[in-house]
Amino acid sequence: MSAKISYDAVEVGTELPAQVFPVNRADLIAYAGASGDFNPIHWNEKFAKEVGLPDVIAHGMFTMAEAIRVVTDWTGDPGTVVDYGVRFTKPVVVPNDDKGALIEVAAKVAAKLDDDARTVRVDITATSEGQKVLGMARAVVRLA
Repeated sequence: MSAKISYDAVEVGTELPAQVFPVNRADLIAYAGASGDFNPIHWNEKFAKEVGLPDVIAHGMFTMAEAIRVVTDWTGDPGTVVDYGVRFTKPVVVPNDDKGALIEVAAKVAAKLDDDARTVRVDITATSEGQKVLGMARAVVRLA
């Protein structure tokens, strides 16, 4: 696969389609099994509260993975992501109810980096409950 988006057609400031990703306790258990991260703050409400958290929280890497989906859905190929990094700023609190939590993600092309490599920097904003959950979330992406 390769990018479906042309480097020449993209301008700085281009906004990617925003998305909202629901997360519930079952998602966290599935992610724990897949990742091997069974830290009880991600599934045990009693333990999470005992260590000072408001409730169970989503894995940071889970949140990071959900956020980059905006970019990979836009390019059409996860292999187009050359580099990706974030700072974890706030946890995504996942209550044990029928709603869970929402991770709201927006992104835009912040810079065209290299005409020869056809790469752009995409800045990503991820929030939950009105709080920014990722800081300095940036991806370098190779376009067609």
